[in-house]
Amino acid sequence: MVAVLVNNNKNMDTVFIQNLSLDAVIGVFDWERQVKQKIRIDLEMSTDIAKAAATDALQDTLDYKAISLKIRDIVANNQPQLVETLIEMIAHSVMQDFGVPWVRITIAKPGAVRGSEAVGVTIERGVR
Repeated sequence: MVAVLVNNNKNMDTVFIQNLSLDAVIGVFDWERQVKQKIRIDLEMSTDIAKAAATDALQDTLDYKAISLKIRDIVANNQPQLVETLIEMIAHSVMQDFGVPWVRITIAKPGAVRGSEAVGVTIERGVR
């Protein structure tokens, strides 16, 4: 077991999920309402990992599998027209359901604009 120094200062570390690839019904055009398109989600969340490092216990940190499953659920059960709407839904849920004080999320739609690799939106919410 590794000894971990825990200080009383509030650390703000980052837990991330990178390139979560999901199929979504999203878009404003008629054809986009009829098919699922690939989207990619990157998520950064601030947290203090000191307690988890000291206890080596999942319940003391952000459970990125649980967060990923929540995001999958949001995408599967909503069909917004705009990426902006979906990204706000995800930010609200992650902050409220998992107690995250700050989040940065990017949603990319690969192939949405001819000649580009992807287009999308990045937001930051909360206080780091």
